Amino acid sequence: MRKFDSPYIADWFAISLRWLALFSLGFGLIQKTESISLLPLFALVLWNLCMSVMAGLNIRLSYHRQVAIGVDLLFAALLFWLQGGFSGSFIGVGILPIITGAIYFEVLGSLLAASVMAVIQLLFAYFQMPAGSLTLGGIVAAITLGLGLIFGFLSNRMINSLRYKREIRQVSEQKKRRIENERLRAIYELTSTLTATLSYRRVLESALDLSVRALNPDVEEDYNDQLVSAVLLFGGNELTVKSARRFTSADQRLVFEGAEGILGTAIREGEPVLTQNVGYDPELGRVIALRSCTASYCLPLRTGFTVYGVLLFADPDPDYFTQERREMLHLIGRQAVIAIQNARLYQDLVEEKERMVEVQEEARKKLARDLHDGPTQSVSAIAMRINLVRMMLTRAPEKVEDELLRVEDLARRTTKEIRHMLFTLRPLVLESQGLRAALESMAEKMTETFGQSVEVEVDEKLIEQLEMGKQGVIFFIAEEAVNNARKHAKANQINVRLRALEHSLIVLEIKDNGVGFDVKAVNKHYEKRGSLGMVNLTERTELINGLLHIDSAPGKGTNVQVFIPLTEDAADRLHRAK
Repeated sequence: MRKFDSPYIADWFAISLRWLALFSLGFGLIQKTESISLLPLFALVLWNLCMSVMAGLNIRLSYHRQVAIGVDLLFAALLFWLQGGFSGSFIGVGILPIITGAIYFEVLGSLLAASVMAVIQLLFAYFQMPAGSLTLGGIVAAITLGLGLIFGFLSNRMINSLRYKREIRQVSEQKKRRIENERLRAIYELTSTLTATLSYRRVLESALDLSVRALNPDVEEDYNDQLVSAVLLFGGNELTVKSARRFTSADQRLVFEGAEGILGTAIREGEPVLTQNVGYDPELGRVIALRSCTASYCLPLRTGFTVYGVLLFADPDPDYFTQERREMLHLIGRQAVIAIQNARLYQDLVEEKERMVEVQEEARKKLARDLHDGPTQSVSAIAMRINLVRMMLTRAPEKVEDELLRVEDLARRTTKEIRHMLFTLRPLVLESQGLRAALESMAEKMTETFGQSVEVEVDEKLIEQLEMGKQGVIFFIAEEAVNNARKHAKANQINVRLRALEHSLIVLEIKDNGVGFDVKAVNKHYEKRGSLGMVNLTERTELINGLLHIDSAPGKGTNVQVFIPLTEDAADRLHRAK
């Protein structure tokens, strides 16, 4: 015996029909309960029971089909002969091997079984019945052969139908496997393409192209060239079309607020939105390419609290976005978000590198200006006064002492300026004693060097919550703001204050009583100015994930406020409030 992985349907058909035949023939036993000739019937029942167990265990004998037909023929012949042949209760027992032969070998098997039973019937008529009964035996034998032909034909039709259905099922399964393989290939290509490039344009183009392939893997039948798709990304507070398929030129230039309809819902809730009336959407209704569409599916491109934009798909078929296609779009959306995030991080790195170069260049220019306007001029003045002293030694020696005192005072002031410049470049006190000591030292040097009055008020408990890197950024923000006020505000007093605002949020304030300025006017034409003071304030504020606010007006002084979050939750609340 051999065991197989899957059951044979033919075995179950033969067993089931054998049980049906046995139950039908068993009605003839009602009046013959003690006949020894019934033993073959009981043996046949046991045989079919064994066949049922073997079929349930997926076990088959060697030459299983031939053995099954042979056993059915043997028991059918014994039952027919022992039960009185044509006059007995089992005259129709010959149907058993015919059914088995028809199931296993179709027409050939049923005719062979019918032929054997016909021969047995003729032999019974010849040896066991009176003379002249051979004609009856021939009629019964002919009927048996006819039944063999009929059952063989029916079995052939049934088996051909089963084979056809099996082939259809196999073709369908192969088609499904091919579609699934194509989708997996499209996903693999999407992942490979998106992870292999850091170009925004290529990421967006690949996302749309491979989305169409993933949605329609069977190009021969299911491909739909009416699918409309687009990637909308935020530029400031508005959504712009970065890449699209089947959008018109006018559609490409549209700008969306993302506050209403499908776009607003997807962005606010952070979940995909499926709709079947995209043509009536308050924002997307302006898109010409969507006017022929009914169903649409909008996926937000979001990671954490950052929303980059949305992926939009639309189709005229209202039932186009099935569960399977939506799941595929979810996967594509997640991959697109990762790729866009990587591309944006790379772009930020490039911009940061360029900004660092600009900052270094500006720092060199600032140092050159400060040296030229301060110590260089002072050193030149010292040299001129020393030359004057040399001439006065012969012409007016009584005035030499006073002139030397003036030269000494100028040299001391020049030394203080140089030390102040070195302090602002690298305040060692910040590294050794912390932020409060550094701010107080900066205020002292401002008073000592430039005569500028600066008052510092710092909550010492807040310093303990700030890591050293953040303390350094806060110091340079304060130093930049104070220096700007000294140069431009003409203020008598500058106040620097670091205080707690609310839970996990602090504020740095640099306030002066100077001349003030028009903030909007300065920001509007700031790129034409020669300095980067406000740019430095903004960029350094971003380094600590803070928010910069400048309140000023002509004649009313200036108040620079930097709101600094201490936790991620505080940062989220701060920027949401913005």
